[in-house]
Amino acid sequence: MTSSNSLTLWQSRLQTLAAAALGDDSAHDLSHLQRVWRNAAILLDHHREADTLVVMAACYLHDLVNLPKNHPERHLASRQAAALATQQLVALDFPQEKLAAVAHAIETHSFSANLTPTTIEAQIVQDADRIDALGAVGLARLFYISARMGSALAHGSDPLGQSRALDDKAYALDHIAVKLAQLPGKMQTPAGRALAQQRLALITDFRAAFAEEWGTDNDSQPGSGHHSQPLSG
Repeated sequence: MTSSNSLTLWQSRLQTLAAAALGDDSAHDLSHLQRVWRNAAILLDHHREADTLVVMAACYLHDLVNLPKNHPERHLASRQAAALATQQLVALDFPQEKLAAVAHAIETHSFSANLTPTTIEAQIVQDADRIDALGAVGLARLFYISARMGSALAHGSDPLGQSRALDDKAYALDHIAVKLAQLPGKMQTPAGRALAQQRLALITDFRAAFAEEWGTDNDSQPGSGHHSQPLSG
């Protein structure tokens, strides 16, 4: 077991290490890493058997290599991050017996890598990272990333994809149904699943409200019944 004083010391070291590798992606900045660690700390309360230091290290270092969502080698980023994290942790005299567990948690956190976490530490890290894709912050991150990729907010005439194939590379709103709505069912831990489901509710409500406000190309036509009403006052 790692003492609380030792954990505090390692948290400072890990934050410094992670901050040095950050780029200009505000969806994967230091605050994201801190939120992932906070999510993981909640899940750790339900899994006292897990190694806290392993989880902490993986949370802070999982994005050491962060390639854009549309990069052709995106699926390799987590493996590259794990290798780099191992090198840097060795230089910091991180406990050698924990290095492989940290690397596994980093490798398997990624949705793009499509790897299965086989340890409780890796399962917690994967859940904690995916939880940050949900809720209010998750929505903000979604639209930020979509803007960086040049995606439109939504399809002009069919925002919910009721009569077309969903395409979350072209339309930001589509990403909710394509990926985010599936996350609770893919959580590795019961506590992670419960927290993800809570945050998905907000996103689901947002999607419905967005579509209602967005309307369709036909809404402004005569007889459509969707003419804008004047604001009171």
